[in-house]
Amino acid sequence: MTSPPSIRRNIIANFAGKGWTAIISIVFVPLYIKFLGIESYGLIGVYISLIGLLSILDLGLSSTVSRELARLSAVPGNEQESRELVRTMEIIYWGIGILIAIGILACAPKIAQKWLNTKGISVGTVEKALEVMGIVVAFEWPAAFYTGGLMGLQRQVLFNVVRTGMATVQAVGAVLVLWLISPTIEAYFKWQILVSVSQTCLLGACLWSSLPETGVKSSFNKSLLEKHWKFAAGMTGISVVATILTQLDKIVLSKLLSLEMFGYYILAFNVANALNLLVHPVFAALFPKFSQLVAEGKELELSALYHRGCQFLSVVVFPVAITAIFYSREILLLWINDPGTVRNTHLLMSLLLTGTLLNSIMILPYTLQLSYGWTKLSFYKNLIAVIILVPLLIVLVTTYGSVGAAIIWILLNAGYFLIEIPFMHSRIFKDQMWQWYLSDVGSPLIAVFVIVLFSRLLFPSNASLSSSTLWVFSTFTLSLLFSFLLFSHTREWLKQEFSRYLTVI
Repeated sequence: MTSPPSIRRNIIANFAGKGWTAIISIVFVPLYIKFLGIESYGLIGVYISLIGLLSILDLGLSSTVSRELARLSAVPGNEQESRELVRTMEIIYWGIGILIAIGILACAPKIAQKWLNTKGISVGTVEKALEVMGIVVAFEWPAAFYTGGLMGLQRQVLFNVVRTGMATVQAVGAVLVLWLISPTIEAYFKWQILVSVSQTCLLGACLWSSLPETGVKSSFNKSLLEKHWKFAAGMTGISVVATILTQLDKIVLSKLLSLEMFGYYILAFNVANALNLLVHPVFAALFPKFSQLVAEGKELELSALYHRGCQFLSVVVFPVAITAIFYSREILLLWINDPGTVRNTHLLMSLLLTGTLLNSIMILPYTLQLSYGWTKLSFYKNLIAVIILVPLLIVLVTTYGSVGAAIIWILLNAGYFLIEIPFMHSRIFKDQMWQWYLSDVGSPLIAVFVIVLFSRLLFPSNASLSSSTLWVFSTFTLSLLFSFLLFSHTREWLKQEFSRYLTVI
């Protein structure tokens, strides 16, 4: 954890951390539903939506501190500025978290009485749960800032040690509380308060211990806000319109659907969103490195790393996502083992996964833009999407319910895929657009799609649960191995890792 930053080590640490988090989610979500019921699980979905909606108030601070710490660490002599940047942003971030908590506590009665449609849960219970959520948010909020700082310093091994440990405590402790103390949503969120306090304090201590010592007291520095306000403002603009696009579906559905049906949508959303567990490790490792290479003017090295990263991400994401899209019913039945829940969730899961797959492969082009400090493209693309898709969302949700919201998610990300890339490559790496479309994304996508499609066509309709599980796992494994061996960047990476392993033994 104290060795010099390494992209390889950071990616491995990020995948290990996210992988463990995914395992925790897979194992414990069915238990949450068992103890709480699908309607109370819908309140957990309300909390997730609330956090997503309130991300607008991040004001670009976490991204700013991540990018600037990466840039400052590349040039000697900026140690004190790094510390004062963290102190300045930290004070603002904690203040925002406290204000958010006060706002949630004040609005809890109205949300419980006027917005959410409950059947088996009393309005008083929902109100109390919302009040506890507000306290959780107050302590959870600064964790995103400290995480951004650790990412920028490329202390991702350290971060993942803390995060995986706390995720384990969070999940295991929640189940024990529901099982042994009280199977209620209030008890669940009260446990989250304890975990949030511990995690945020640990991450804060880790960030400050990772900053270079100067012997000078760090203090609030207004001039640093003036220095970085343009990038932060750009990130805020992106955050506002992106939050509208990514959270409006849940806001509208939480009003129009019963809390039970909203719970099914949130379950499908959480499964689709789990795809980001594969995406975030690559983003977190490459964003600081991209920013450093831009600061140093090493465009050839940056271009090579960008394309390697894009192809690697495609090869990792496509086998998981496409297998899950085609076999959503079988995967949910194995996981949840509740035919009613599977019946209400599997189509939503396939549709949401399709949109998330498209969103996933756009993350490194977006990362490249941020590394150059170019925020206008993402802001304007999202603003145009809001103008076009928000009215369409309301129409489709009113007509088709949660399926309409999932269709909008696909349309949004298909638009990014087809429109954003040409605009980006008209300014950055001008002659490399088709390399991205054909080599980095297109070839892996077609290869995996063909393998999984043939598997689905050959799948026996009367297969037992054990046979289905083996079939799905074999399909995923075959598509993953084929992808790694077929494409040049990943094949060379495997050769290097195998050679490194042979040298060690």
